[in-house]
Amino acid sequence: MTVTLEVTSGVGTILLQRPPMNALDVATQDRLRELAEEATRREDVRAVVIHGGEKVFAAGADIKEMQAMDHTAMVLRSRGLQESFTAVARIPKPVVAAITGYALGGGCELALCADYRIAADNAKLGQPEILLGLIPGAGGTQRLARLVGPSKAKDLIFTGRMVKAEEAAAIGLVDRVVPAAEVYEQAHAWAAKLAQGPALALRAAKECVDVGLETDLETGLAVERTWFAGLFATEDRERGMRSFVEEGPGKAKFL
Repeated sequence: MTVTLEVTSGVGTILLQRPPMNALDVATQDRLRELAEEATRREDVRAVVIHGGEKVFAAGADIKEMQAMDHTAMVLRSRGLQESFTAVARIPKPVVAAITGYALGGGCELALCADYRIAADNAKLGQPEILLGLIPGAGGTQRLARLVGPSKAKDLIFTGRMVKAEEAAAIGLVDRVVPAAEVYEQAHAWAAKLAQGPALALRAAKECVDVGLETDLETGLAVERTWFAGLFATEDRERGMRSFVEEGPGKAKFL
């Protein structure tokens, strides 16, 4: 299998395993979508880590496979490509990318689908598609601009240049830079902590932020209002408020 899902302590690790560079060919893309959908369905998965292993996150699409495609073939494939990445972005649980080595092209786009990104101090990220006479096609022109702003996104997309971890953190492309040996450990710890939180409230928070970024303020506020009121019907809300009153803040334990 080029992608696997392993679950421990409520954390599902989606691991890319296509050496040497985890090139994202069609089979890998489709498998990624399958496992993202599985992680969405499974109740024992409460948070997710996306990882490429110790050496590389993902160096991009399989260029040899793409070179063999003509316009018609890519028209037929491009939707499936985007849907694979969107399946990751729509996992209704906290998702963290543990980035080692290269995260380029499709690899960078995959990292953009996470809610939080922890990068190794030797990581390099970028959207080099322009150097092939192309543009990002798996969400890069959209998710990157929403994350770092249009001017910084255009700089990376127009030039195709790679940025080191330090610059990636400075522009908001990654959220934390740690020693390479600690990337997965810290990503798993981030996910494990959230896996102990109120699952429905976390889902609500993620949906409100994501939907709000894609619509106008009034609509976003309506989504927030609906979720906020709805959570008053949950056991987690009862448990959280009862714990606050009886024990003080931050001591509630959720199922």
